[in-house]
Amino acid sequence: MMRRCFVCAADMLGPNERSLAYPDGRVRAFPIACGSCGLLLAADADPARCRAHLAAHLSGPTFLSDPDAPYGLDLYTLRSAATAFDRGLRPHDAEGRTALRHPHGRCAAGADLYALDGAVGPPISLGLLCRPDGLAAALAMLAVHAAWTDDVVILLDAPVNRPEAVAVAGFPRSAVRVGARPLGQDFAAQRNALQDLAGHPWMLQLDADETLSVEAGRRLPALAALAEAGDVVSVGLARRNRVDGHLSDVYPDVQYRLNRRCVRYAGRVHERPVLDGGWPRSLIALHGAIEHHLDRAHVLARSRRYERLAPGRGRPEEEAALLRPYRD
Repeated sequence: MMRRCFVCAADMLGPNERSLAYPDGRVRAFPIACGSCGLLLAADADPARCRAHLAAHLSGPTFLSDPDAPYGLDLYTLRSAATAFDRGLRPHDAEGRTALRHPHGRCAAGADLYALDGAVGPPISLGLLCRPDGLAAALAMLAVHAAWTDDVVILLDAPVNRPEAVAVAGFPRSAVRVGARPLGQDFAAQRNALQDLAGHPWMLQLDADETLSVEAGRRLPALAALAEAGDVVSVGLARRNRVDGHLSDVYPDVQYRLNRRCVRYAGRVHERPVLDGGWPRSLIALHGAIEHHLDRAHVLARSRRYERLAPGRGRPEEEAALLRPYRD
């Protein structure tokens, strides 16, 4: 059996009792499911063949589930899977729209498809959390984001100071603002304060040691539009943890960082959005990944610090996984 899901790459494959009903009346049970994206798998599924089959079926204007394929998807899972191939979807009817709000259903997926590239979407603000000694480096790396945003807010962990505009090459005047607020050992509160400073209805949040490619950034408006069409307010992006330059086994390490401005985070450490309506109001996008740059010393200190801040929530077991090289 494959170790990782061929769609989202999560190491969360396990026994399953779900089945799917196809338009021709056939009902098919799948013994394996991904605990992250919800993909269903046959016992003998080959990841390379599955991915090629899915790519072919996502290349046209319409997706119809193949009852003989070695995998199965409901509409909620298909929406995420399609983003990995730069595709968005529109449900065929009201029943499909309901299925997106109530995963994981019994109906095999079917939808109309469109290209995410070039799709119109709402503007996105960029928010950065940063320490004062990292401000110069944060400002220096902003130029790559000028291709997709005209509103940037940097929030420093420092005594309160209202955001003030700073000049950054490539951005319009007043597009980049720098403010400050003490972290106070509460990451959720800091993220919520940053959310409130967004100039647009959606904000992508990054930390000072994280980057996002220009290509991935340019697709964010289209992802926000895809989310809005499905009553979604929070979009999770994969994160590649690179320790001393090497990709860690902790992947995809989904981070829910593209959110409607009104979304609130909870948790002093390992903070996550609190969603009215629960997790169906979120989706995982596979169009790109946040690059997280770490060194071994930081990894060794990180879980201990988090455990002190929130006993029982530090995830000390993650330390070994972060230091372990990625494997399929």
